[in-house]
Amino acid sequence: MDEEVTIIDTETRNEKIKKFFLKNKKILILSTLFLIIVSLSFYSFQIYKDGQREKISNKYNDTIIEYKAKDKSKTTISLKEIINDQDSTYSPLALYFIIDNNLIDDQNEVNNLFDILIYKTSLETEIKNLIIYKKALFNADQVNEIELLNILNPLINSNSVWKSHALYLVGEFFYSKGEIQKSKDFFQQIVSIENSNPEIMISAQRRLNRDLSD
Repeated sequence: MDEEVTIIDTETRNEKIKKFFLKNKKILILSTLFLIIVSLSFYSFQIYKDGQREKISNKYNDTIIEYKAKDKSKTTISLKEIINDQDSTYSPLALYFIIDNNLIDDQNEVNNLFDILIYKTSLETEIKNLIIYKKALFNADQVNEIELLNILNPLINSNSVWKSHALYLVGEFFYSKGEIQKSKDFFQQIVSIENSNPEIMISAQRRLNRDLSD
C-alpha cells in the first residue's frame, strides 16, 4: 500500500513539474537566453579588456625601451596617450616617467595629467592617494598655502596611510616660510595619530625637538 502511495505522489509531482514547464515555457526559454547572452557579453568584454591592457602594456614597454634623451617629443606623445587610456597600472607609470625625466616643462600640463589619474582613472584608494601626494610634491615649490592644502585635503581629512606624509609636507612647507606655529601644529598632528608612518613620525618628532621646541 505504501509503495502505491509513493508511486502516485511521484507521478503527481512529475505531472505538476511538467505542467509548470509547459505553462512557463516562453519565460524559461527567454530567461535562459538572457543568461547565455549576459555570460557571452561578459566573456567577450573580458577578452576585449585583456587585449586592450596587453596593447597598452606593450606600448608602454616599447616607449621606454626606445626612449632617447635627445628626442623627447615622440616619447612624450606616446606616454600622454597611455595616461589618457586611463589604465590602472600603466597610466601612473607613464606619468612618473614623464616627471622623472622632465619631459614636460609646462606645470599646468603635468597637473592636468595628474587630474586624469585622480579623477578619471579607476584606481585602488591608496594608489590614488599616493598620486595625490605626488601631485602635492610636484607643486610644493610653486604654489601657495591654499593651493597646497587644496591638493592635500583629501589625505589630511582621511585615515590614509599617506596622511602622515601629507602632514609632514605641509609642516615643512610652513617651516620653510618661517611660519613656525603653523609648522608646529602639523608636526604635532603627525606624532598624535595612530597610523603615522614610523619614519615620518621620527622625523616630525626630531623637527619638533630640535627646531620647534618652546
